[in-house]
Amino acid sequence: MQRLASKMIIRVTVTALLVSLILPAPLGALTYSKEEEFGREFARYVETHMEVIDDQFIAGYVESVGQRVLSYFPSQQLKFRFRVIKSEVYNAFAGPGGHIFIHSGLIAAMESEDELAGILGHEIAHVTSRHISQKLARQKKISYVTLAGIVAGLLLGAAGSQTGAQALAYGTLAASQSAELAYSRENELEADEKGLHSIAAAGYNGYGLVKILKKMRNREWFGTKQVPTYLKTHPATEDRILYIDGWMADNKSALRPTQASNPRGFIVAHTRVLALYTDRQLALKTLKRGVDEYPEQAISHYGYGLVLARSGKYDQAIEHFETALRIRPFDPYLLGELGRAQYFEGLYRPALNNLEAAVKIFPEFADGFFYLGRTYQQLGMYPEAVRYLEELFDLAPRYPRLSYFLGNAHGKLGQLGQAHYYLALYYLKKGEQETARFHLQRAQKAETDPVNKDRIEDLLSKLKPVKPGQKNPRR
Repeated sequence: MQRLASKMIIRVTVTALLVSLILPAPLGALTYSKEEEFGREFARYVETHMEVIDDQFIAGYVESVGQRVLSYFPSQQLKFRFRVIKSEVYNAFAGPGGHIFIHSGLIAAMESEDELAGILGHEIAHVTSRHISQKLARQKKISYVTLAGIVAGLLLGAAGSQTGAQALAYGTLAASQSAELAYSRENELEADEKGLHSIAAAGYNGYGLVKILKKMRNREWFGTKQVPTYLKTHPATEDRILYIDGWMADNKSALRPTQASNPRGFIVAHTRVLALYTDRQLALKTLKRGVDEYPEQAISHYGYGLVLARSGKYDQAIEHFETALRIRPFDPYLLGELGRAQYFEGLYRPALNNLEAAVKIFPEFADGFFYLGRTYQQLGMYPEAVRYLEELFDLAPRYPRLSYFLGNAHGKLGQLGQAHYYLALYYLKKGEQETARFHLQRAQKAETDPVNKDRIEDLLSKLKPVKPGQKNPRR
């Protein structure tokens, strides 16, 4: 556990270093276009080297809360995105260009949407106050070669080489530059005040920010050696708590009962985080206790069913999902999870019925479409499989492994042009360019539709040329 905690701390520490990437610029702040450029690069490295949670409900919920809070800030030139990283470390951070990340461990520690809104509001305020872009503009030039060194440090940290990772990361940036990582006390108080104004205007209780800050502080003081990174990059926590208490005493509207909260949204997202993205054995105990204490609540059975399914106990998971549906009929997420568990248990016909019902009730249910397509494949009903998987491709083209199963389904129908095209997309996403080239060339030969041929040729033209003596893989 200590080694795992060290890995997590290093990954977050080095990611925090990415916020200090810099270009030559006059004193002040970067232009918005330059900040967006850095933001794209920053987000790419984070997404490549840290596990971003694609769970539709969790990601969609956090994005919705972030966008609601953002709407109460002055109009912005940056396009903000809010994403969740799978990590037990208590952390959240804002990168350049409005890319804001929060760790699943921090969400798991929360008890209400007020706490989430408070953290997101604070991070938004750092971006809108140009604290990040000012840091970037103040530094000396740092090259993309150095950036690669920082990422290499992150990878060493992920492999458990803590000393090597720190040496590389801090050697790449100078010690004087690493001292610039922490926000100043003035930065923090400004972000707190602006964040509090906005979350209060959005209808949240400002005390949520105090509650989550106290949990972070207590995690550092009691029972763990895993220091919350947030408290290192966001200093003066005690001063901030006192300041926020004083600010709310002068701004009574921030203490009113929450008006904007989506309690069911928070409860479901929080339950999914606990069940799917925290320590499995601890989740089993915690969520089993929830069933024992609140057997009449659908969410108790839903959460326990999720962690049972995660543990491969699909027969038991089915029982709890069915119990939850008796309490809350026609819930698309319950229907979807029941269908998914039935799929893995080999109960394809019942799975089909429940998954079809789920996507009819919720036409944007990505998981429902995916497992519906796979269930039809298992039943040998390939035209139906292609139909639902292509609907998902229109809805969420980046859905994991979707292109692979689409290629497989088209292949079963003898549609080799489309089969090789989708397999090429799958291998492109995996970074296996030559395997992708092989499938695109096969698709080019097999495809007869002019529109599809143009699409294939366009992808081929964007691939790097084959090096002399290099052969395409045979598959």
